[in-house]
Amino acid sequence: MAATSRTPSPAAPGAQPPMGLRERKKLRTRVAIRQATYRLISEQGYEATTIEQIAEAAEVSPSTVFRYFATKEDIVLTDEYDPVMAAALRSRPLDEPPLESIRLMMREALTSFIGTEDEELRQRTRLMVEVPAIRARMTETMSDTAKLLSEVLAERSGRGADDLEIRIFVAAVLGALREVTLYWGEHGLEGDLVGMIDLALNTLEGGLRL
Repeated sequence: MAATSRTPSPAAPGAQPPMGLRERKKLRTRVAIRQATYRLISEQGYEATTIEQIAEAAEVSPSTVFRYFATKEDIVLTDEYDPVMAAALRSRPLDEPPLESIRLMMREALTSFIGTEDEELRQRTRLMVEVPAIRARMTETMSDTAKLLSEVLAERSGRGADDLEIRIFVAAVLGALREVTLYWGEHGLEGDLVGMIDLALNTLEGGLRL
């Protein structure tokens, strides 16, 4: 699902405790690398943009880029929002149905994201549609988000994080969100993205009615 600076607001519901100096420096480096990448891709395209160029633009070494991001695709796909969304999910009432908790968490996160980082969201989505390597890597990196959400849902339900029903539930939700993102990108980034996510979760909740 997970700002231009990609720094979660400390006032946001479910926000993490304030970061220490070391963590803030790491975050600033990640942000600089990501912003440089998007800027270069806008200017010359994805394939023409190299790690060496990204490093130079971000004023770091190529080895530093690889220390933070394993691949060029990861620079496009990675953000700092998974822990914030997990904390927001933890803050939902325990008697709330899991799908409703995720719906409200996603609605809040996405509304904030669109309000502050609309252009980056659009550029990322275009790249997901246009670049097969990014689309393939997106599927791989979703496993990290799936693990985190599974852990939170396990805590809330008293089940194990490897519980089969939890894994199926999380996989279905993330798969639906992936398809919404691709659909939005394939259709010119037009339409209400938040509404599309609501539709996707409604489909999971009620089943497909033909």
